[in-house]
Amino acid sequence: MGSLARTRLVAGGAALVTVGAGLGIRVVGDGGGDVVKYGGDALYTVLVYTLVVLVAPRVRAPVAGGVALGVSWAVELFQLTGLPAELAARSVVARLVLGSTFNAPDLLWYAVGALGAGLGHAGVARWRRDAGHPPGAPGVPRGVAGGRSPGP
Repeated sequence: MGSLARTRLVAGGAALVTVGAGLGIRVVGDGGGDVVKYGGDALYTVLVYTLVVLVAPRVRAPVAGGVALGVSWAVELFQLTGLPAELAARSVVARLVLGSTFNAPDLLWYAVGALGAGLGHAGVARWRRDAGHPPGAPGVPRGVAGGRSPGP
């Protein structure tokens, strides 16, 4: 399996896990409370992030995080128009994707989700890169984990 296919497979699996986590916190959290609300906001952005990586598997973490955060913020700001509320009243899917009412603190929690997903993505990318090169192997820059450190 090629690197891009493997990345897409992992991103698809992460998307499914994220949806499961979002549904799980709603069940465990008795359907309300700040943990459920804001945890769901962060997971919304994580899901958007995983979909960005699924579509563009070569994307770097900061770019994927910026796109996911931008989409999440755009959807939240779209709620100021009232159209998402109308659609949410008619469709559960619209309510899950677009929400219904603007809530300023959601903007912060979307950033938390983008940051968490980005850190996870960057960590996995570094681990995969380092796992392919034994310590001191050519191609690993000095000072990078697994590379040779400069001598005294």
